[in-house]
Amino acid sequence: MCTCFNQIGMGIYLSTPKTEKFSEDGENDHLRYGLSSMQGWRSTMEDAHAAHTDLDESTSFFGVYDGHGGKVVAKFCAKFLHQQVLKSEAYAAGDIGTSLQKAFLRMDDMMRGQRGWRELATLGDKINKFSGMIEGLIWSPRSSDGNEQADDWVFEEGPHSDFAGPTSGSTACVAVIRNNQLIVANAGDSRCVISRKGQAYNLSRDHKPDLEIEKERILKAGGFIHAGRINGSLNLARAIGDMEFKQNKYLPAEKQIVTANPDINTVELCDEDEFMVLACDGIWDCMSSQQLVDFIHEQLHSETKASAVCERVIDRCLAPSTARGDGCDNMTMILVQFKKHAQSSAPSEEQTSSNGQVESEPKQERSET
Repeated sequence: MCTCFNQIGMGIYLSTPKTEKFSEDGENDHLRYGLSSMQGWRSTMEDAHAAHTDLDESTSFFGVYDGHGGKVVAKFCAKFLHQQVLKSEAYAAGDIGTSLQKAFLRMDDMMRGQRGWRELATLGDKINKFSGMIEGLIWSPRSSDGNEQADDWVFEEGPHSDFAGPTSGSTACVAVIRNNQLIVANAGDSRCVISRKGQAYNLSRDHKPDLEIEKERILKAGGFIHAGRINGSLNLARAIGDMEFKQNKYLPAEKQIVTANPDINTVELCDEDEFMVLACDGIWDCMSSQQLVDFIHEQLHSETKASAVCERVIDRCLAPSTARGDGCDNMTMILVQFKKHAQSSAPSEEQTSSNGQVESEPKQERSET
């Protein structure tokens, strides 16, 4: 049996979408989560994810990673990024934001050299002999093996000691929950959204090249933007990997044409916060943040399993054909519901303004570069 491919625009699509889903659920005393991912119309699955309800005794970690040019960088992040957060001195000191920033930038360093090449080759299922690009199948770490202590990533001698890192890359959108604090780190166009009294609030910003702060950095580093793409190829301004855009030896990592340096957003959770969503752009291309929040609320009336809600979102977003492009991407979504405890009181009607909007949005502390 052969599989047919159609090349449309910038993507290669299957003649029939792969609708099998990878889904899972989990919970602890403070939250429950469900997730689902699907390859869809794309010829390869390049998304990855991580979900650890107990990163330590008081902390949960969730992340979505949307690969481009191959899946291996997304897989690398899903395996190692949360481990680097845990190892950081800043994390031990209680500074989760700084530990996240350092972990994002550390991913690029770890993927270089012989050791980086070896790890990427292990995560990929084949290496293209002509381009050297590593590609892989769908993969995500199980919660049981995700928190083991990583080694110190010592230098290795070998034929790939001068490996500059992968030309493929990945977005990373990560949420860390500790007590009533939510810390979101984002690089790329995956997105984190919170529902507060039914209102959607974006906790991350899509890093597109045409954003003024991104455009300024890109041009100063020697890049250009054509048709919304960096140097005419990449439609993201921040990503992990993509080493061809990080070659200026006179600039630090955060000032390269493309940077892995994340925006950090810290939010104080309250009783009015119902759930949080992390999802790749395969979802956001099809639904706005508010549309997704509304749809989830509708589904939760009849469905208690969070992964099943994610599956319904993915099914709704899947396009009937590849004619338009939207709804044809890989799709990954994590839904995190915050548990209400007995001492928590439900918000009263008086706390909502006359137009139905929540009077105060989540108090956010942003760290942006």
